This record gives sequence, C-alpha cells and structure tokens, in this order.
Amino acid sequence: MKAINQLKTFQRILDEYPAETPLSKFLPGFYRQNKQMGSTDRRIASRLMYNYFRLGKALPDLPADERLFVAEFLCNTQLNSFLQHFKPDWAACIGFGIDEKLGMVKTAYPDFKLENLFSWISQLSTGIDKEAFLRSFFIQPDLFIRIHKGCEQQVKIALAAAEVVFKDEGNNCLSLPNGTRLEALFPNQHWFEVQDFSSQQTAQYYKPQKWENWWDACAASGGKSLLLHDQEPTLKLVVSDIRESILANLDERFQQAGLTKYQKKVLDLTQNNDLILHDYVFDGIILDAPCSGSGTWGRTPEMISHFESHSIEFFQKLQQSIVRNVVKYLKPGKPLIYITCSAFKAENEDVVNFIVKELGLKLEEQTVLKGYENKADTMFVARLVSHYS
Repeated sequence: MKAINQLKTFQRILDEYPAETPLSKFLPGFYRQNKQMGSTDRRIASRLMYNYFRLGKALPDLPADERLFVAEFLCNTQLNSFLQHFKPDWAACIGFGIDEKLGMVKTAYPDFKLENLFSWISQLSTGIDKEAFLRSFFIQPDLFIRIHKGCEQQVKIALAAAEVVFKDEGNNCLSLPNGTRLEALFPNQHWFEVQDFSSQQTAQYYKPQKWENWWDACAASGGKSLLLHDQEPTLKLVVSDIRESILANLDERFQQAGLTKYQKKVLDLTQNNDLILHDYVFDGIILDAPCSGSGTWGRTPEMISHFESHSIEFFQKLQQSIVRNVVKYLKPGKPLIYITCSAFKAENEDVVNFIVKELGLKLEEQTVLKGYENKADTMFVARLVSHYS
C-alpha cells in the first residue's frame, strides 16, 4: 500500500511540475503546500523524481510509471520497498553491475538504447568517453568541499564524530555523500567552501603572480575568485556579473572567507563597457562563461528532457560575444582562463578556436575535466595568452 501511495505522489508531482523549472526550486514549494508529507515521504518523492529524469529521453513511449521502474532499477544499488513491490524480479537483482542491469532492461524493452538517454552524444567534446559519460547519469554525483588552510583537522573530526563517510581527494578537497546536511554539522563555522571537484581543479590553470590585477568577469557567487585568492592573496581583484543579486551572495561568501579587498561591478558583458572599464587593464582574466551546463546535468537531470539543440548555438554565440568584449582589457602576454561547465565541443574547443583565430590569442593548454570519472561535474578549461603588441 505504501509503494502505491508513493507512486501516486510521484505521478501527482510529475503532473504539476512545470517544464524548465529546476526540480531543486519546484520540490520545496510543493512540499510546503503539502505539509502532510513527512520527511521520509519527501525524501522518497525527491528520489523518484530525480531518478525518473535520469532516464533522459530513453524509452519515450513508455508510460511514466514504467519509465520510473526502469530508472529506479538502474539508479539504485540498495534494495528498496518501492521497487520490491512493483518489480520484485528486478529488485532481487538490485546489486548487479550496470552492464547486467542494462542487459535486463534491454531484454524487457527491446527498444531501449543507452544512447537515446542523451540526444547530443555526437556533439561532445574531444576525449569524453561517451559510454562512461552516459552511464554516469545513473549515479548521483557527490558533494565536494574545499577546506580552508588550517581548518583540515576540525572539519575531519566533526565529520567523523557525525559518522559522515568522506574521502580525501587531496589539495584540501573532500567528497561527501550527496545530501549531507553541512549546515546542521557546521552551523556557525566557515571552515570550507562547497565547490565541485572539477571546479576546484581549474585552479591549476590560473598561475597568478604577486601583486597582479585580475578580473573574474562572470564571477557568480565567487568560487573561482576564492580559489584565485587562496593561490595569491596579494592580488588586486575585480569581480563582475550581470546579476546584482548573485553579487550580494558573493559579498557574503567573501566576508566569511576573509576576502575584503576587491572591486565589484554589475556588467552586461555582451555590451561595450568602455565607459566603466576604460581605465582598467588586467594581468589575468577568468571567464567562467555562461553555458548550457550540460556537464552538470548529473545534478540536474531534468535538464536532459527540457534542453533543445538550438540552445547550443545560442550559448556559443553568447560566449563569443562576451569573450570579444573581455579580452581587450588583457595586458599583452597575459592569460585568459576560459572555463565552462559544458560537455559540448561547440562551447569548448570551438570557442577556443574562435579566440585563437579571430581574437589573436595563443592557446597554451586546454582540457576536459572528466567529472564522470569522479562522481563530479564535467567541465572544460583553457589557458590562452594575449600576444605581445
């Protein structure tokens, strides 16, 4: 009976869910309107919704409940009463490897093809293992934190005391189970930053020098700026974003991290900003460009169903427009760090080719940060240097 009620709740949420709204924004509102749902009910409903969307565009003609059963089977390794009720044969095989599970789904549904999950597999960046990338969608990514220097022991002791399983990834990075309630464990401490593993890896490409002037051009809530500041605290830093509200989050985050000396500007980088920036010239620019976010869809699997192919071209043109307006403030011989959280070649290598051919920068290095190998986001980073005049 409980499993039947859980299925009814899932179907109701799916019916009410407005396409293109992040599940992380919709579900809390739904739960507020349905206060009769206890914490266990909410947790199970969230799991069912996220797993359902992890199936992407595979088996599109199946009824929603059957697609959910397939998703629950592929996404779980622990036995649960929901699958036990509706698919007892599959529930008995819940611990099987993903190859065996995919084979069982294929036997039950001959139309099933793994490549149908993600419609743009041919458009991925060079070097991405397509099979591994697809299979990663059945796995919930981890939660990653970057511990501030000197706070390593306090954080590890607190996690161990709370019996939270964690893995030390090196360079003060820990991976934790997704859903770990850090705010409950560390209510008043600012010993770390929540930041994805791949995002932390981009720091290897910055290479700042003492007393330089740097610009974090699409700063958002400031994660890359904090990485930069940790590498070289003497930097003079300018941060900008088109969204004033997110820069308010940045202020709070910087304050907690002890970063107090910086300039902040609200800028639309698709426009000419010479009136505001005419006196500025930088020793380094970080451009964490607006993008499809396709490398993060393991965290937001609903995007796989809602994304349209034409958006890839839209983002590429946006990135080219922004980078054209940004590089003119870069000193000769100095680096532009171009970053996306996209897995698409059009937003990654193709934009780098544009920067080299159209804007005259020299490519030093570029790489895809293969998050699917680490239960993390997949990202792209390139370090380019402006030519000496």
